[in-house]
Amino acid sequence: MAEAADIQGISPSPARRWLRRAASLVVAAPLVAALLAGTAAPTAQADVASKAPTGSSTVDVSLDTLAPSAPVKGDTLTVSGTLTNRSKESVTDARVDLRVGPRLFGRTSIDAAAERTGYVPGSDPAAIGGKYTVEFAKLPSGISQDFTLSVPVDKLELDDAGVYQFGVSLSGRTARAPYEQVLGIQRTFLPWQAEESDSKTHLTYLWPLIASAHVTAETGSDEQQTPVFADDDLAAEIAPGGRLDQMVSLGSQLPVTWVIDPDLLAGVDAMARNYRVKVGDTTVPGKNQAVAKRWLSSLEKAVADGKVVALPFADPDLASIAHRGKNVSGTLSHLQTATEVAGTTVETILHVKPSTDFAWPVDGAIDPSIVDVATSAGAHNVIARSDSLQETGKLPYTPTAARPIGGGTTAVVADSRLSKAFEGDMSHAEDSTLAVQKFLATTLALTEQDTDTERSIVVAPQRMPTAAQASSMAHALQALDGERWTQPLDLVSAAEAEPDARATTRVPGTSQYPKRLRSQELPTQAFQDIKSTQVSLGSFQVILTQPERVVTPFGNAINRAVSTSWRGRPLAAQQYRDSVRTYLQGLINEVQLISKSDVTLSGRSATIPVTVQNRLLQGVDHLELRLKSENPTRLRLNNGGAVAEQPIRIAGGHSQSVKFDAAANANGQVQVVAQLYTEDDMPYGEEMTFTVKVSEVTPTVLLVIAGGLLLLVLAGIRMYTHRKRANASDPAGDGGGEPEQPSDPTPDTGPENGEPSGAGEKVDR
Repeated sequence: MAEAADIQGISPSPARRWLRRAASLVVAAPLVAALLAGTAAPTAQADVASKAPTGSSTVDVSLDTLAPSAPVKGDTLTVSGTLTNRSKESVTDARVDLRVGPRLFGRTSIDAAAERTGYVPGSDPAAIGGKYTVEFAKLPSGISQDFTLSVPVDKLELDDAGVYQFGVSLSGRTARAPYEQVLGIQRTFLPWQAEESDSKTHLTYLWPLIASAHVTAETGSDEQQTPVFADDDLAAEIAPGGRLDQMVSLGSQLPVTWVIDPDLLAGVDAMARNYRVKVGDTTVPGKNQAVAKRWLSSLEKAVADGKVVALPFADPDLASIAHRGKNVSGTLSHLQTATEVAGTTVETILHVKPSTDFAWPVDGAIDPSIVDVATSAGAHNVIARSDSLQETGKLPYTPTAARPIGGGTTAVVADSRLSKAFEGDMSHAEDSTLAVQKFLATTLALTEQDTDTERSIVVAPQRMPTAAQASSMAHALQALDGERWTQPLDLVSAAEAEPDARATTRVPGTSQYPKRLRSQELPTQAFQDIKSTQVSLGSFQVILTQPERVVTPFGNAINRAVSTSWRGRPLAAQQYRDSVRTYLQGLINEVQLISKSDVTLSGRSATIPVTVQNRLLQGVDHLELRLKSENPTRLRLNNGGAVAEQPIRIAGGHSQSVKFDAAANANGQVQVVAQLYTEDDMPYGEEMTFTVKVSEVTPTVLLVIAGGLLLLVLAGIRMYTHRKRANASDPAGDGGGEPEQPSDPTPDTGPENGEPSGAGEKVDR
């Protein structure tokens, strides 16, 4: 953190060490002279050979293990590794030596020592020698050779407590240099604290359980709403030996603060029941229920007595929201929802009450807009990092992590060097060993900066450590178990620690936000896509009889769309947003108007049926169907207006035919538009247009019909008169008259019914 805290230089070694070093230099002087004489007259052959590794880079010395990492009195230090001859010549009379000293002061001295390569006589200490060596008669070109070397700690001549340089070297001869010289060396650090320190550093180590998004917005039609996963990759992470399995297994043995993304818990909890996995255009049953149950059980036991911090659901990218999304309406409300659901999710699944008062921007990089976004969701503590909130007061020590930055907000500033200690490739034993030793050395150097003050230091590692990185982190923390110079502290307590009055509290400006991180942010278009999806979801949910079956999975999916895990994966992020929007639109389209052919009206009045189909598995309500005549002068609807309305309520998987009264005034064609609307007067789905053809009865036809009726009436009168006369002339009733004619049949017609039809027929899906 504070570069000014590092006192430059190194302390004098004990007198006997200087005598031993002087003696080694006297012995080496003739060899150095011979080397100079040999190089005074270079040859063409030497020029060619000089392209191969020479000097102390001839042999690669890999330091694979150093145990114990932080020895105490009485320990035996065991070192193992591998020698690889990278030159084109064999090395003869090879010998592996250990070299210890001198003591380093300050973190800058440690950094400088870590960057050194090659062997420098006088700067590198002399070999311990004696029986604490390993010899090889010959190390052929290109060949690797393992070695193991043990030495009692009391033979290392460690004096005062502190950080010592520690080296493993390979000495030998080659055909070009037939004298003994150091042909390879690897350096690291040995922290030495024989007894507990009077003043200890409070160390807070965050242990993140975070994963990328795997759950889609899609769910099954069953009562449990079986979730659908985009892939089954999460199962590999929680399976024995997987990344998240290792995080839980290792973390359960360490004094750490668990920092958990609730979305991860929700996903694994869903896997523990029934779940399905997308394979192309279909889904197949998931088969890792046992793996999920085992992991959740292990995690629940691991966190039972620890401190748990819940991040907002799906670990939203606070910087992207602050820089690209906060001006898109609705974005901040998603963040608030993600925070609200976080605590409930963790408590329901792990049965512990987490703290939800922390926000963790990417890499702890902050600016005023990021702090504003974090606090808008309810966080009062922002996990920052010292390479963002840099010290400007030239303090001679690293200050306590907690810093008040105004507005009741505390920046918990993690130490940058310690936080980045295990970011590299830790899959190789040497890289892990060197990282662990430097981490331990740095913590001890930090404690030695100011022995009169106990400070609180926070370490916030990478969000998603690999299994190898997690193993290295655990190794370092296990080496601190003795609590000789550090003491564990949880994150909540670290945030409440008394801040250092001289520590910086100025949040860097927006222009100081790292360009590398800014280039990885979600674009503004991403938030506009999310807004569009949210608007569609809002219109859809109001018509459902069971809206929670849609609101919950889509709300979670929208939160996942702004996850920090999308950084560096812009195409995958876009595909996820598109999949959510496409699936939602598909559900919306399941409620639709059935296409209608042209309608012909014969007469002045009739009914026009329009069918609404609901292919969803739940009912829809709060919908209204409107029919509009584009030419109300020619065709009127219902009570003589241009628009008619009917409420819509349809059971899942059914259709409903709605009938509208229509009255024609003139012949011709009229365009009619049908459109569904929600209760808040918003159009739902696409409108449907069809043509009504009116064939109205003309006056001429009416005159012809009237004339025909008149003739029928006259004929009837004539028949009546004729029958009456016949009856008068045949009073006996002997049938001499005309036979009686049957009356006309009763018309088989009735008034038209304009009421809506019943529930309708079931729709095949």
